[in-house]
Amino acid sequence: MKLIILLAVIAFVAWVIFLILKYYPPLGGKSSAESQKRIQASPQFSDGKFRNQTSTPMNYSLRDSTDALVRMIKGTPNSRPKGSIPVEPFDSKAFMENKEDKVIWFGHSTLLLKVDGVKLLIDPVFSGYASPVRFFGPKRYSDKLPAEIEDLPELDAVVISHDHYDHLDYASIRKLRGKVKQFIVPLGVAGHLTKWGVDPDRIVELDWWEELQLHGLALTSTPARHFSGRGGGAGSTLWSSWVIVSAQTRIYYSGDSGYGPHFKEIGDKYGPFDLTLIETGQYDEKWGNIHMSPEESLQAHQDVQGKLMIPIHWGAFTLALHSWTDPIERATRAAEHLNTVLVTPRIGETVTIGASEYPSDSWWE
Repeated sequence: MKLIILLAVIAFVAWVIFLILKYYPPLGGKSSAESQKRIQASPQFSDGKFRNQTSTPMNYSLRDSTDALVRMIKGTPNSRPKGSIPVEPFDSKAFMENKEDKVIWFGHSTLLLKVDGVKLLIDPVFSGYASPVRFFGPKRYSDKLPAEIEDLPELDAVVISHDHYDHLDYASIRKLRGKVKQFIVPLGVAGHLTKWGVDPDRIVELDWWEELQLHGLALTSTPARHFSGRGGGAGSTLWSSWVIVSAQTRIYYSGDSGYGPHFKEIGDKYGPFDLTLIETGQYDEKWGNIHMSPEESLQAHQDVQGKLMIPIHWGAFTLALHSWTDPIERATRAAEHLNTVLVTPRIGETVTIGASEYPSDSWWE
């Protein structure tokens, strides 16, 4: 009898998990038949998964996992700001009327750009938690953002780097559907968006090295060294960095990536870049293949032949065991050592590309 009850409980739990994975919207959806054909034909796809250009082991032992859990339970000193952090309010009128190319960092990897008049939003996460479940998981440091989605102007495109929860947010996409003309994503990611109500005709999927022309801009999906996974579909969608080129400005966005030879390849092909937006936080020595240390981020900036660099992927959520200021402190030291111009805007502060001066205050101190 006990065995029957145990089996019944196991069967019930398995059924609940199946229903959640299949029907819980934030976990995303599956690719269409047309998308699956492109995925199967991609040079990046083999043995049922997307692969990195270089070997990227992610095999963590039970001991590694146990050690990480113990460290998380113990906590990290200064893992979050002790008080509120400065946030500059978004000035929609100035953003629209000013003709210069500009970028506004919303914290972590969310960025609002205007390049040659084209308005782009990268990896929009406006929720208070980097999680598929509301009020659970890594909580945002700031109570307020520079603007809510309702306050943003109509956008020409949303650009997504990959489908992890701190880069692709269900609630944000649902709110953005009505004010975005086009969604530009790596191969396989469209399935999530269509499940969330985005018209498939407004979604463009790109493989690495594929280019899209958008109102005079060239947007190119370029390699990154990372992985994907949402709702149990590990490796079913591609991850990308992005090159954005206008007649006057060249911008590189790294997405999430471990250090690798793809940076030099991108720099040789598309550089030099006026501005780079490079992952500089949420790292650990055991994640070295998929997330860079700040010193590696500065090296990546040099590899792609960047002139100015804004460190991103920090300043909003605690997703690793280092202190919240460790990324920017180490990046600042590395930039001084390499004689590199590091731009350090407050969240919401406008950075004008080509300006004579750039934000450089140590506002996190």
